[in-house]
Amino acid sequence: MGTTPTEVMAFPNIRAIVRDNGTAEVVVAGNSRVVPAGDSVQELRNNALALIVGEAQTLQRPVRVRIEDPEGHGELIVHPDNRIESVSYDPRQSRRRAETPETTPKAVAPAIIETVPSPEPVATSAESAPAPAPAAPVDARPWPPATVAADAVPVPPTPEPQTAADVTGEAAPTRRSLKETSFLVSAPVLEPATQGWRGTLTRLGFRMDPSEEELTERKDVRTVSQHWPGPRTIAVVNRKGGANKTPTVVMLSAILARYSGAATVAWDNNESQGTLGWRTEKGSHDRSVLDLIDSSTELLSPSTNAAEIAKFVHHQTADKFDVLRSDENEEGDHEVTAEEVDIAHQVLTRYYRLVVMDSGNTARAANWRRMIDHTNQLVVPVTAIEDRAEAARLTLQTLESRGGHDAELARNAVVIVSESTDAKRSMSGEALKRAKDEAQRIADGFAPFVRAVVRIPYDPALVNGPIRYEALQPATQRAWLAAAAAVAAGF
Repeated sequence: MGTTPTEVMAFPNIRAIVRDNGTAEVVVAGNSRVVPAGDSVQELRNNALALIVGEAQTLQRPVRVRIEDPEGHGELIVHPDNRIESVSYDPRQSRRRAETPETTPKAVAPAIIETVPSPEPVATSAESAPAPAPAAPVDARPWPPATVAADAVPVPPTPEPQTAADVTGEAAPTRRSLKETSFLVSAPVLEPATQGWRGTLTRLGFRMDPSEEELTERKDVRTVSQHWPGPRTIAVVNRKGGANKTPTVVMLSAILARYSGAATVAWDNNESQGTLGWRTEKGSHDRSVLDLIDSSTELLSPSTNAAEIAKFVHHQTADKFDVLRSDENEEGDHEVTAEEVDIAHQVLTRYYRLVVMDSGNTARAANWRRMIDHTNQLVVPVTAIEDRAEAARLTLQTLESRGGHDAELARNAVVIVSESTDAKRSMSGEALKRAKDEAQRIADGFAPFVRAVVRIPYDPALVNGPIRYEALQPATQRAWLAAAAAVAAGF
């Protein structure tokens, strides 16, 4: 049995806002979610509706949505099975036309490009009755409706004044506005090849177009080089230790900082002593996240210089990002609370555009759960070992079961599958083939449930000691660039 609009609860309060500047947001119970960008207002609407359908599926019932966009406002009922009903819609343009009285110009109008056909002969009384209007088609996406408002009164056409074209029989000249043209070339110029034999020929004086592989790499570079309005927070999570969380945090931070030039910080949000500080460069001090929290009032003061943050973070000289370490005091027993995560996040997003958070192994910890509340993009690293993969699956399942923002992060997650380090013990072709096959099997298993899955080849530079981007093999660097592009695409 269907549900009538009056039976749909107004809780939670959901609003979908599409702006004419190319941005949109969906606000659920006061929590704003940024809608993925689109090439048009209609694409933004579709992306917003996709988020709302996800909310309806989480609640397992229809939801009521208030919509606001440049063309009007109204109310929709969105069902979990992707059906959408329009309860009301008030188009702005139609309303302005109805409220503004028409005036008759006293001067003769300029030449008209399109002329209106002369009226038909007057019909008889039997013929003068208007034919019934055809039924309006049902719009599968009634936002905004394709038909005009039902109460709009049709106005008979007014005969146009006679133009020069009517007298001479020649078509009137058509002139475009200067606003509609430009002498600037907007299409990007394809740069010649720089890689492989094509790049070699280019350097010898024979201009060659880049290969498909080079074009794909250029696209990934453009993606990670973008700047987004407002800060972005990435959470790297897996409830199992040894799943490659810390190397993932370092690599994503290094690539995003190198290519985008945006201020980037890697934050070790471990509930115990984290390993991020052990795998990165140490600065000239021993301060950690606890020291930053203690100095938060000073750091958030409008009079504080931006360079003061250097007292609390450890700069990576080659890879151009900073590290905020966890507390490494062996005698300390302080556990970071949810409120302290809020304070640290507020400080960091004042000084940095990108925050990449390492995490512990307890999804129930207060600092872990509050980290998720601040997250824009979830990343789940996993080594190609079945217990690590199972822990990653359970992590995603936990978030999905919580619904709302957590479930949306799980569905939009990026899973990064690294080949097992067990292959280093035997570099035989058979051992490497087994490692690659297992990584592919695990990647294929995650693919239907998340937004993107990226595979990373085994690289000894990621196993022990400080991690440096330049120390990686070229194939590993390329794979991590693809992973960072997949993450950045979710911003």
